[in-house]
Amino acid sequence: MTVLPYKEEPSDKKSQVARMFNNIAATYDLLNHVLSLGIDVLWRKKATKMLARRRPQYLLDVATGTADFAIQLSKIPSIQKVIGVDISEKMLEYGREKVHQKGLSEKVILEYGDSENLKYEDNTFDAVTVAFGVRNFAHLEQGLKEIFRVLKPGGVLLVLEFSKPKRFPIKQLYRFYFTRWVPWVGRLISKDRAAYSYLPESVDAFPDGMQFVDILNQTGFKETKWYPLTFGISSIYWGVKPL
Repeated sequence: MTVLPYKEEPSDKKSQVARMFNNIAATYDLLNHVLSLGIDVLWRKKATKMLARRRPQYLLDVATGTADFAIQLSKIPSIQKVIGVDISEKMLEYGREKVHQKGLSEKVILEYGDSENLKYEDNTFDAVTVAFGVRNFAHLEQGLKEIFRVLKPGGVLLVLEFSKPKRFPIKQLYRFYFTRWVPWVGRLISKDRAAYSYLPESVDAFPDGMQFVDILNQTGFKETKWYPLTFGISSIYWGVKPL
């Protein structure tokens, strides 16, 4: 099932997602931290530590948004260059300003890019990351195939994404928080009614857990793993491109 931010409009998901993030770019970072109660920062740090063990040098961050994860990843000692791509020019504008303020303009490069049609050559990157963006891919399998293509043999894909808790009472509390509280606060701060209704709908429609691991396997990734975080509210997924 394809979930769209602006259901009444005939445009495709990719166009709608780009427009949505352009609309909410100014308040995106604030809302991210408020709505996740700041836990998203800890999730990114955990993912960064996992990836650091592989000592990547050249890294691609897909759906980089305002570059929070790209900036975090640039702290890995082995990293020489992080390229972040996104389909929202407004999000990239805010990201570039953050990168500039931190003096990382030589190390973190932000570019317009489509996950389904990456402009990079085969076997380019030691690692590819996607943080809270893979569920926004218009065509999930195509985006994963492109990531697989640009990874070097032995390279790693790390995906950080919301997931659905399964156990009582976390499942029930999470569902109330995500379907009632998040859309209300999101509308209040961002002024975009659709964006924060789309968020819980897109999480609900996303094939999380072992379903996503199966898709990674079908795409060609090996050594696939799934690490639930914070009672299953979020997850880290891991896959390696075979040598």
